[in-house]
Amino acid sequence: MACAVVLAAGCSGGGGGSGAEPSQEGRSSAGGAPSSRAAPAKGSVKVAETVTTGLESPWGLAPLSDGDLLVSLRDTGKILRVEADSGKQTELGTVPGVEPGGEGGLLGIAVPPDGEQAGSWVYAYFTSASDNRVVRMVYDDKKDPGDQLGAPDVVYKGIPKGRTHNGGRIAFGPDKMLYAGTGESGDGRLAQDRDSLGGKILRMTPEGEPPGHGNPETDSVVYSWGHRNVQGLAWDADKRLWASEFGQDTWDELNLIEPGKNYGWPEAEGKSDEKRYRNPVEQWRTAEASPSGIAVAKGSVWMAGLRGERLWRIPLKGGEPVAEPQSFLKGKYGRLRTVVADPGTGGGGLWLVTSETDGRGSPEKGDDRILRLEVR
Repeated sequence: MACAVVLAAGCSGGGGGSGAEPSQEGRSSAGGAPSSRAAPAKGSVKVAETVTTGLESPWGLAPLSDGDLLVSLRDTGKILRVEADSGKQTELGTVPGVEPGGEGGLLGIAVPPDGEQAGSWVYAYFTSASDNRVVRMVYDDKKDPGDQLGAPDVVYKGIPKGRTHNGGRIAFGPDKMLYAGTGESGDGRLAQDRDSLGGKILRMTPEGEPPGHGNPETDSVVYSWGHRNVQGLAWDADKRLWASEFGQDTWDELNLIEPGKNYGWPEAEGKSDEKRYRNPVEQWRTAEASPSGIAVAKGSVWMAGLRGERLWRIPLKGGEPVAEPQSFLKGKYGRLRTVVADPGTGGGGLWLVTSETDGRGSPEKGDDRILRLEVR
């Protein structure tokens, strides 16, 4: 490395499986009518400032309503609050039960959308001794630093864990449901196993229950399957759900997610002629991407690359790209983990989290850091 995002924000065969046809109401969170306006073919990004430095294995990022940021630290299990104007870091607390190892640990975090519970809960996805799980904790900033998180309440558990492919991204959708991207924990067969939570995108109520409508099966939280390792989740202005996914040796993917669809892993990596599998909207060689978080801003999907060490822009019209993807910041900040839309800029800004201290980077003085980006 030369120097030193969007919140509500990665074979066995098998077809789409059985289950009730998703309702139109369920489709609205991922489908919807195409946008009438296309994003410009070319855009630009500028690093406006380095917000904070010296983070140890940062993973998830959640903007708060006052403009500050929460960030999760994968290998220590800590959640920090970062003041957006000064970069000051305050430790909220350590999440009990986190068992870091390999790609596992404290991963994605999310706060509920504006509403009755906004600001009172922090949700986290983490690797425990037995599984990956989603919990929520009361957040009380009136308590002393280090003691501001309440005891975790398990929202959903039983997601397969492994040294690799733990998924981990969680986000609240425009339907106020909680979504989670999981990995197949290194066993590709789980992605096609409808009874497994591995290699899936899950959709549930904030309490961890099946929503009762909108999912392929009313008694299940499984929303889509056939995924290798989902790493990014974000919605566009028309409420379509987008997801980034690690490939193996050939193709990384950006997928448009629809309920009840099978995305092909492990029989398909990247685009396939097999009609029963849904093809990615875009694909990249793994050396150019290895994508993690994604965000939507200015009509484009922005995708953080780990191995690729760059930020990708994919301009869209509706559910289709309108031009070739552009890359920015190549090699300048090293591995890029998370990108989240900055709600305080009216859709014109991003937060970007680097990932040089995750054991696979080459950390330099100041790593890891959060950057504020201006996009056009």
